[in-house]
Amino acid sequence: MEGVNISFLITDKELTTLFPEDKADNFFAALYGDAKEGAYDISLKFKDYKNKLLTLEFNLIQRPGKCLVCNLTYGLPRVFSKHPIININEIVKKIETLLTQKKEKKKCIGWELGRTHEVSRELHIIPLVISIA
Repeated sequence: MEGVNISFLITDKELTTLFPEDKADNFFAALYGDAKEGAYDISLKFKDYKNKLLTLEFNLIQRPGKCLVCNLTYGLPRVFSKHPIININEIVKKIETLLTQKKEKKKCIGWELGRTHEVSRELHIIPLVISIA
């Protein structure tokens, strides 16, 4: 898969299927008992593929009338890594299946979440790095 532009293999549409828009509401309903309490929407986006590392990003986008503050998002990698609604293990399994369906005989052999990056007051990003073999 080195040399293959993997962004053509994993499209925004497929990432939206893997991580649907309503997942943020389900996440906040589980955390707070009400989806309206959530300060941000969550989407999954392709970042890059280099050196057998596929990097996706969880984009945390501030909801209207809410505040996306650092102290709210900096602890999220730990929460996301274990939360059953976010379910990163399932996302990684589905990415491996997707690559196999597209004739890429590769395995996802591990993953990790990076630290939250504040791009702006309205956008914070959590990298999801998947090791490919």
